[in-house]
Amino acid sequence: MDLVAKRSINCEQGAVRAVRYNVDGSYCLSCGSDKKIKLWNPRTGLLLKTYGGHADEVMDAAGSCESSYIVSASLDKSVIYWDVSTGLPVRRLRGHAGGVTCIRFNEESSIAVSGSKDNTVACWDIRTRKLDAVQTMREAKDCITALVVSEHKIISSSLDGSIRQYDIRAGELVCDTIGVPITYLVQTRDGQCLLAACSDGTIRLIDNDSGELLAEYKGHRVDDYTIECGIIAADTKIISGSAEGAAIVWDLLEGKEVRRLRIGSEVVHSLAPHPTGSDILFARKRHLEVWGNPEEDEEEVIE
Repeated sequence: MDLVAKRSINCEQGAVRAVRYNVDGSYCLSCGSDKKIKLWNPRTGLLLKTYGGHADEVMDAAGSCESSYIVSASLDKSVIYWDVSTGLPVRRLRGHAGGVTCIRFNEESSIAVSGSKDNTVACWDIRTRKLDAVQTMREAKDCITALVVSEHKIISSSLDGSIRQYDIRAGELVCDTIGVPITYLVQTRDGQCLLAACSDGTIRLIDNDSGELLAEYKGHRVDDYTIECGIIAADTKIISGSAEGAAIVWDLLEGKEVRRLRIGSEVVHSLAPHPTGSDILFARKRHLEVWGNPEEDEEEVIE
């Protein structure tokens, strides 16, 4: 796995709170403390559009399956549904009693799912003009920190130390308690396992069906920050940001650290693996960093 620094982009939007690829990895989003979302071409570093309309910091964003819409989550307690090409808000959804921390689309991008500091997960039908949430899950006892949304499941992590899996089709809830505040959650591409980043500086690999703890990964620094993790290299490697300005890579099966990438001097807190390629986005302070295999860019030029 030959990862090198390819590009550094100064986002010029205060502190970058999150970086996210769109569905096919052709563009990316940066969420800023300046209340804006920016749309970039990560291969060239070109700024394509700026979306302004939130009244507080933007914490998360997601692109729709056909890349024509964006949803964003802000500490102003609102979710905004944006038209990518015009840069204008299509709908502003208010219903949370606290700042919104995370946002995802379902597979058809017909429902937006948000998690909030008010301890709830809300589902919004964005194809209709209905401004109220169509469903609200209130089972968590603390802030919702991350969401995984699949065809028939909504999985949430919370600072209350639990992972909750809502099976929409069966109308069932399964709760797995880890007992340590969970700050981020991702799912393996095969859907078999969940990766939970925890505030005690341990990343835990959990079996999706049984809730069994399969492995633990340590060696990164958390220092009270929310540090995101990801799964790369076709579900064979785990990667996490770290408070000392690095990203750590572990072997998924063996749990051993295999690589330490020096990203910069500031905390590397958000990251996004490319949906199909080897590139990875990292956020540190005001910058978006693109790392990856340099040969991939050369192949694109040849094509």
